[in-house]
Amino acid sequence: MQKSLKYLLYILFLCLCSFACTEEKEHIAPAIYPRDSVAMMTSYGVNTLISDSGVIKYRIVTERWEVNQARNPSRWIFDKGLFMEQFDEKFHVEAYIQCDTAYYFDQKKLWELRGRVRVRTTDGLRFSSEELYWDQSSHELYSNKFSRLVTPEREMQGSYFVSDERMTRYSISNSKGSFVKGGMGNSEKDSILTAPDTTKAKKRLPVSPSARTSPL
Repeated sequence: MQKSLKYLLYILFLCLCSFACTEEKEHIAPAIYPRDSVAMMTSYGVNTLISDSGVIKYRIVTERWEVNQARNPSRWIFDKGLFMEQFDEKFHVEAYIQCDTAYYFDQKKLWELRGRVRVRTTDGLRFSSEELYWDQSSHELYSNKFSRLVTPEREMQGSYFVSDERMTRYSISNSKGSFVKGGMGNSEKDSILTAPDTTKAKKRLPVSPSARTSPL
């Protein structure tokens, strides 16, 4: 009787070992929580004022505004276009800014404007490009794409633009053209008003036609 019981226990032990060896393990990925991908706030039809250090600095008008702290780096997203008014200390409008898409990286204090970027100041300056960065830490605007700047006095075009955030001091590199507005007259003098001296020196003067002679 004891031998039979030991034999049964031995068989049961072998069966348990065999079952444990052949049991499949389920591979489970880490859980995905909503806050890992979902924005902290999403607003529609926004028309609001933004303050900095207790002073109202901007008015934002946009169809969709997303605040996402889960992304690295965290950012505000305006993927349906953005219109912004910039105010001075006395709440006077200094500039109007418009673009198709905008991102604001709140930790870096950096704006990235994309697609049909348009800036206009109350001084009559107009800027257009497909890209514009606004670094609020260094108080600087810059673009690495073709940009066009028009003021009441002149027009400038080039592939690199940098300026202070008030657009009072600016420069354009790899310029495609810079001339004083109103200087494109019909006279020969006006047509090369802003050309460098080397260009003026190479300008050929007209000569009177003469009969061609051939050697005998």
